[in-house]
Amino acid sequence: MGSKNKLKRFKENETFPNVIQPSRDELVTSEYHLKGKWNSEVFKNNHPIILELGCGKGEYTVELAKRYPNKNFIGIDIKGARFWRGAKTAIEEEIPNAFFLRTQIELVDKVFAENEVDEIWITFPDPQIKYKRTKHRMTNLEFLERYKKILKPDGIMHLKTDSEFMHGYTLGLLHGTGYEVLYANHNIYKLEGSPAEVTEIQTFYESQYLEENKPITYIRFKIN
Repeated sequence: MGSKNKLKRFKENETFPNVIQPSRDELVTSEYHLKGKWNSEVFKNNHPIILELGCGKGEYTVELAKRYPNKNFIGIDIKGARFWRGAKTAIEEEIPNAFFLRTQIELVDKVFAENEVDEIWITFPDPQIKYKRTKHRMTNLEFLERYKKILKPDGIMHLKTDSEFMHGYTLGLLHGTGYEVLYANHNIYKLEGSPAEVTEIQTFYESQYLEENKPITYIRFKIN
């Protein structure tokens, strides 16, 4: 994507009512004004809140919001030029329960209050295979602790990835720490039993992986 296109999308994001872009200082130096108030201030209802972390173009956020109108969805990514597509689609198709938040994933517990979130989706994260990058792996223990802070006691986590490494690493970590694995499938399009929203919603990159015959994996689990 050219720099002109990026700038255009950044500017357009600023006009979108469904895009929220706090500064890092807002989150780190003081109590964020929406923390604990996403239902009352943003969605104006008491429906469950579901996050998509590293939402990319926002396909999952938008499609889940269409599928479940009685739930609230927030796609989170630091790359606003990417989720511009999902935000624009949600506006064009009048999907009121899909919002987008531009921030870093490691600040998620600064944005949401304890027990404020019902579910978290992690879709096709960078597996960060190199040892020096493990601190950025989105299912490492440090990140799981952040998610645990904001999830309700019965909150659900979802991991969908094309990385067999990420799938195996996360499963091993969950079993090793005693967290509850509710469902695991290392090839969702070949083996039966995957939930409909796992196989019927596809991201832009997922369709590319499928063309390359890459298996797509999925884990549903609890960390509280």
